[in-house]
Parts: sequence; structure tokens; C-alpha cells
Amino acid sequence: MKTRKPTARDAAQPRLPVVQGIRHGLARVLSKQGTCSRREAARWIAAGRVSVDGRIVRDPEFPVVAGRAVIRVDGLASAAPERIYFMLNKPRGLVTTARDEQGRDTVYRCLDGAGLPWVAPVGRLDKASEGLLLFTNDPEWAARITDPAQGPDKTYHVQIDALPDDVLLQRLKAGVSVDGEHLSARDVRVLRSGERNAWLEIVLEEGRNRQIRRLLAASDVGVLRLVRVAVGSLALGDLGKRAWRMLEPHEREALAPTTGR
Repeated sequence: MKTRKPTARDAAQPRLPVVQGIRHGLARVLSKQGTCSRREAARWIAAGRVSVDGRIVRDPEFPVVAGRAVIRVDGLASAAPERIYFMLNKPRGLVTTARDEQGRDTVYRCLDGAGLPWVAPVGRLDKASEGLLLFTNDPEWAARITDPAQGPDKTYHVQIDALPDDVLLQRLKAGVSVDGEHLSARDVRVLRSGERNAWLEIVLEEGRNRQIRRLLAASDVGVLRLVRVAVGSLALGDLGKRAWRMLEPHEREALAPTTGR
């Protein structure tokens, strides 16, 4: 795992854990427990399904002290579920979200019938991209994975509609400014070339929205296929399309320390 100095972007987007003894908004506490997403918690609260110390609360920002207040959902005590961590081989055509306003199929279709507790994707792959996507109900672990300063590198195999030369490879590593953002790759190499297109291996230190596609488009290069093949030391391997598997303890710890709960 790499170590580099925090950037101004990191400081502008702090990820703070729920600390015992400190008051936090009710929706945030439910989310950090791994009970549900923060948005879902807000919906439950607004619907009157959540009580704190015996009283129905309808304000998602109602301050509570995690570990002290008795929180119930539909009359049942809310407790942190068992932490789970797994990887999915995402196919093309699915969006990485729990609910899509346009009614498109989401990555959760791959988990139908699995009987899993609430889990959330760790980072994103856009609809046209495929490959390794992590899931967990441990928000603090997820935040370590996606941390721009200390999270693990992400490795992609990318088919492009051009034949790369040294100029392109160096430009991708040096980076370009796109819409006010500096986009670059930590490493780029040619995997194989054909008559009209080629496959590149691109390693990113941090994943910004459609970063590889935008970076290549700045050089008038289009993406034909984009597959995430590794996150840190965790490789996609021979996991089939739409298939998923739990991470081994040593795999998840190699990516980032877990909360231990």
C-alpha cells in the first residue's frame, strides 16, 4: 500500500468515523453501523420507523451518542450486523448504485437471492466498465479503500481504438488538465497490439469519475473496453462474470485494516 502526503482535496472531503461518546446525526449513526445506507436511514426516519430511547424520531439529523442511545427500527433493536467483505466481477451494462432513477439494472441484480445483509459498493465502475468491484457493510473499511492519499492502487486493462506510441504513454503518465482536474496514470504499459487497436494496462492511484475515459479522450483516443483487474494486491483472477466471492481475512487486511467488529 502506498503512502503519500494528503492533498487539498483530501482536506476538503474528510471522512470521520462515528466516535463513541460524541453526538452524531441519527441517519449517520445507522449508516456507520452498517445497518443501511445513509439515504435509506433518512427515509426510515422520516417514515417514523425509528425510535431513540423509546421515542419516535423523524429528524435524520437528530443528535444521538453512538453506543449509548437505544435505537430501534420497526421496534427491533438496531445493532451492527456481522461485517462482510466480498468481490464481484461486474459485467457491462449495470450501474453501480442501489437505486437508479432511470430504472436501469444495477449491480445488485448480481446478488439476487443471496440473502445478504445491506452492503454497499466500495467506489464505482461506470455502466460501460466491468471487472472487480468490492462490497462491504463496513463503512470505515470502505473509506480506507477509497482514500485518495493512502488507498490501494487500482489496475485496469483497457482496449483502445488506436495504436499507442511512446508519446501517448508518456502523456498519460504526465497527465492533462480536464475540466479543471489534473488527470494522470501512475503507470501505463502496452499489453498487446493489433492492426487497429491495442490493450493497455493502466494503474491509477485514485479513481475519479470516468478518469481513464476522460484521460484518453484528451488525446483523441476512445475506449472500446475497460476492465478493472485488481485493487491493490487483490486480483480478479478467474472469477466469472456476475459471480462473487467473500474475501479471505488476509485479503481484506492486505487492502486496508478492518474495524475488528
